[in-house]
Parts: sequence; C-alpha cells; structure tokens
Amino acid sequence: MKLTILGGGGFRVPLVYGALLADHAEGRVSTVALHDTDADRLTAVARVLAEQAEGVRDAPAVVATTDLDTALRGADFVFSAIRVGGLEGRAADERVALDEGVLGQETVGAGGIAYGLRTVPVAVDLARRVARLAPDAWVINFTNPAGLVTEAMSRHLGDRVIGICDSPVGLGRRIARVLGADPDRASIDYIGLNHLGWVRGLRVDGRDELPRLLADPGLLSSFEEGRIFGADWLRSLGAIPNEYLHYYYFNREAVRAYQDAERTRGAFLRDQQEGFYARMKDPAAPALKTWDQVRAEREATYMSENRQVAGVGERDASDLESGGYEQVALALMRAVAHDERTTLILNVRNRTTLSVLDADAVIEAPCLVDANGAHPLAADPLPYHAVGLVTSVKAVERAVLEAAETGSRATAVRAFALHPLVDSVTVARRLVDGYTAVHPGLRYLGGP
Repeated sequence: MKLTILGGGGFRVPLVYGALLADHAEGRVSTVALHDTDADRLTAVARVLAEQAEGVRDAPAVVATTDLDTALRGADFVFSAIRVGGLEGRAADERVALDEGVLGQETVGAGGIAYGLRTVPVAVDLARRVARLAPDAWVINFTNPAGLVTEAMSRHLGDRVIGICDSPVGLGRRIARVLGADPDRASIDYIGLNHLGWVRGLRVDGRDELPRLLADPGLLSSFEEGRIFGADWLRSLGAIPNEYLHYYYFNREAVRAYQDAERTRGAFLRDQQEGFYARMKDPAAPALKTWDQVRAEREATYMSENRQVAGVGERDASDLESGGYEQVALALMRAVAHDERTTLILNVRNRTTLSVLDADAVIEAPCLVDANGAHPLAADPLPYHAVGLVTSVKAVERAVLEAAETGSRATAVRAFALHPLVDSVTVARRLVDGYTAVHPGLRYLGGP
C-alpha cells in the first residue's frame, strides 16, 4: 500500500513512520510519499526517518517530493497534515487575538477561526485534487482545526475523508488507567465536536466506572484533566471534559495567563522548530536523537498556561503519553484496508447521532470502522449546557466555511462575533482587520 503524507516535512511525521515500522501485519504500508512545499524541511524529516529505519527489515520505502500530483498518484491513503502559514502564522493568530483581549490559541476561539479561514481554501483544493488523481484513496485528516477542515473536505470527498485527534483517545486512556482498567478493553462514551467533547461514561466488562472516579477526589487529582479542572467542577458536570474545554470554563484566567506569558505557544514552537530544522542542515548532526530531544520538550510544555491557572505545576510522567494519533491512524487504515472491524473516536459526518445537528455536520464520536469506512455510533442526547456550546461553535464553523467560499468579510465578522469566547461584534470587526493585515492569504475577505 502507498501512503501519502501531505505536510511531509512536518515535525510529527516521524511518529507516524515509527508506528508503520512497528506494524508487521500482512498488507501493511510499503511506500510512504512525503510531500511538502519546503524542500529543506522534507530533507530534514527524511533524515530522521532514515535513522528510524536502520536495522528494520522491510521498512517502508520513503520518497520525498515537492510535486503534489506525483505524491498523490497511486495513493491508497492520504494523510493531510498541512499547516497553512506555518508556525509564524500560528504565532500571529495568537498575538492578534491577545492584543484584543481574547484567547489566542491555535484551534479555539479567534485564533482557530483565523487558522480555519486560511486553511479551508487550501484543504478544499487538496480534496478536489485527491478526488481527481486518487479517487479510491481514503483521506485521514490531521490538519487543525480538525473538525472544521474535515467538514470542508467532506463536501468534495464525502465519507472518504475522516478526521482524527489524539485528545479524546489520550483522555480515555488516562481515565482507564486511573481506574485500574486496561485501556484497550474499556468502552468510552465520548461525544461532541473536535476539541469540544465530554467523556460521559467508561465501561469495563459492561459496568460504567465513571461514577466511581467522580466520587473519589484522590483519583480525580491523579491525572491531567482532573487536576486542571478540579474535582468539584467535574462532579458538578458529571463528566470529564476534553482538556480544550478549559479555555471555555476558565476563559478569563486562561487569557490572563497567555497575556502574561513570555511567548505564545505558537512562538515557542516556531523558535524551537526553527532550531531543529537549522541543526538538520549539518550532515553530522544525529537526526533521530535531536528530533527526540525536541519532541520531549514539546510534550512537557503542552498547555503549560492552563496548568499554571490551575496551580498544578509540571505534567506528570504518566500524562506525557499522548493518545497516540499515529496509532489511531494505523488502526483506522487496518480496519478500512483489511476489514478489521474496530471502534475508534473519530471526526465524521453526524448522520443521526446528535439530533441537534444536521446529517452533514462533522462531529467527534466513537465510530465502528470497517472496509466501508467509519460509522458513528448512537449516542444519548447532550445536556443543555453542552448543546449550547456545540451548536454555537458549529454555527461559527459554518460561517467560516461560508466566508472561505464566498470571500465575504461580513460573514467572517459573523464567525468571530458568534463565538462564545469573542462575543463582541466590535471586537470581531477589529479581529478581521487585524488578521487580514498580517496574513496576505486572508485578503480574499474583501467582499461585502
């Protein structure tokens, strides 16, 4: 099988290749095509992958190219992991928002809207290109904002595009371990949108163990989400929120922490990765060792401002294990390619799962995956507090898609103004002005 990775010069690509190297199943990926518009980044990542493959029998062949059509032709699976505007663009997204006194974050609030407005036109072009050059390929979308981008691509690829995120998977595994259960045997009741969902139950051998967790302050304080949200708030909700909901439930505190930080997260990652790619230009630099050191620092500092707000200090070693988005992607490919039925939390079209949303709205939910794709499982209705957030944010996503399609500035203003973390038409207008000033790619928003 041929796997094409769009954004193949991205820093996290070695995680995917590492998962492929550990896969010894029959019919596994034999060729990995890396595509990126930056040849230097491609070369750097290819060096890391070459060191990963040393001594591994039948390691997938790696081909790096800056030609998109060459990368797509013959692909069985396409991973879309692009970053329009790079980390410099992310840093600008965060700073423009913070200067207006609202959250500066990659996927949530104003920053996520700006990122979506930049990314959707490019993602739509990619979807059309895949449909023409690799019509039988399945697209697995990693690109943030994952739910929004997946929905944009689904309008051209239907159910053949599936979005993935490691946040809900990591949350479910952490809860299972805290409860003394095998994460691979636990069934997670999780529902919402990407970066806006809740664990409402965790069943082990048919028994829901979440009430036991919520009743025990000691257990709640023993993992990341329990510490940053606090036991009292989690018991009040009766659920464990995705970590990104901290930006909603503790918004004012998060904004202050981000404003007081020496650098935004995007600026930190920009500087960190510029250093990595610069070191990779030295042929004598140990590629894999250097990459692994930078990756460890990246993971340890993840959401550090939110932990600061909660007063919980550095991440515990047990929380540094990600949900393993590369493992989710591998399991998804196996299920589709070999009809190995499994259940995974994915971003897919709603169909009838959430009655408050239409059938084409992309949601994040447990799905049964087989050779015919991913099918969301039935879910209990959302409580009203969750309905309000989910429907508000979906309305924002739809406005972003409309603005990207029409170039309407008024629609872009509506997207910002309707978001619960912006909630001001005046600020929304200034945000549109600020983002179009710093991002040349957003100047298409010149229409009425």
